[in-house]
Amino acid sequence: MLTFLAEFSNYVGALNLFRYITFRTGGATATALFFVFFFGPSIIAALRLKQGKGQPIREDGPQSHLLTKKGTPTMGGLMILSGLVVSTLLWANPRSAYVWIVLFVTLGFGAIGFYDDYLKVTKQSHKGFSGKARLAGEFVIAGLACYFMMCASLTVQINSIADLLGALAAPLTMDSPSTRLAVPFVNGYVLNLGWAYPAFGALVIVAAGNAVNLTDGLDGLAIVPSMITAGTFAIIAYLAGNTIFASYLGINYVAGTGELAIVCGALIGAGLGFLWFNAPPAQIFMGDTGSLALGGLIGTIAVAIKHEIVLVIVGGLFVVEALSVIVQVTSFKLTGKRVFKMAPIHHHFEQLGWSESQIVVRFWIISFVLALTGLATLKVR
Repeated sequence: MLTFLAEFSNYVGALNLFRYITFRTGGATATALFFVFFFGPSIIAALRLKQGKGQPIREDGPQSHLLTKKGTPTMGGLMILSGLVVSTLLWANPRSAYVWIVLFVTLGFGAIGFYDDYLKVTKQSHKGFSGKARLAGEFVIAGLACYFMMCASLTVQINSIADLLGALAAPLTMDSPSTRLAVPFVNGYVLNLGWAYPAFGALVIVAAGNAVNLTDGLDGLAIVPSMITAGTFAIIAYLAGNTIFASYLGINYVAGTGELAIVCGALIGAGLGFLWFNAPPAQIFMGDTGSLALGGLIGTIAVAIKHEIVLVIVGGLFVVEALSVIVQVTSFKLTGKRVFKMAPIHHHFEQLGWSESQIVVRFWIISFVLALTGLATLKVR
């Protein structure tokens, strides 16, 4: 929205700053941070009043959680999403189709998570609504987003509703960069997925959403790695959306994705504001409302900038958390034995005697190292 100020730069030279993605990314980060700081206490008070007993704690989980976390309000993702959306709408170019696609997935996944949290709070049970129904909803949202990204015309600026409808109605090309898979350490695209691309992209987005959701089990454990991942993809999105940088680094140029750096900046700002209230002992949990939305956002950006495989590296912490659950469930069903003392894996370390702060900080360090590794793929080609 504020990008229109650049049109008056002939009269006030300083307004030319609003043309630059880097400046607007910084503005988005600061805006989201102060928004959550300012409105956070009111949101927490309202949620505590509405929820009464707060988020139910699993009886089969770590016993320490029953004593320290019981009664803490959930749905703190509303704080993150409100700051993120307001900041993005203020600082991002509203003509960028990619911005709207990412917001569509973020809010869609957030709505699914909100309904799940609502059922848990009202029923005072850790079970939300049907897992199959939830996954179906996520795949529909993610699939639509991938279809929109396949519409080649959407890579240009959308100036009107007519432009948007025309882009969506245009025939799709099944042999274009939007349907091809890129691999780290290799120049160019290596595989054209064609009509299978929406399914592949949707799988990436849904997997990312649920991986972050599984990671959200300790105070601050999910939000900081989410911010680290967002910061990494802010850099990659900026580079991938610039022809000069993309050519120099040998990465695939994707027109229009530079604006996604602003969305990532908004996530970082909102995440920092939320962490102020979520730091141990947490005053509020993000709940599925926040974790599903953040994972969906990160996954969608990875698909948009054609760095789906790099997401596995940068978001490796989330991958390990999800795999630990898959391995645990599969092993128990097939053999009746558990591989870990408890899953997801952060609970395994709790059972080994690690303190919550040790687990959280060490996982943050791992996430930072993985982010640096992911950035290294930009030049090693």
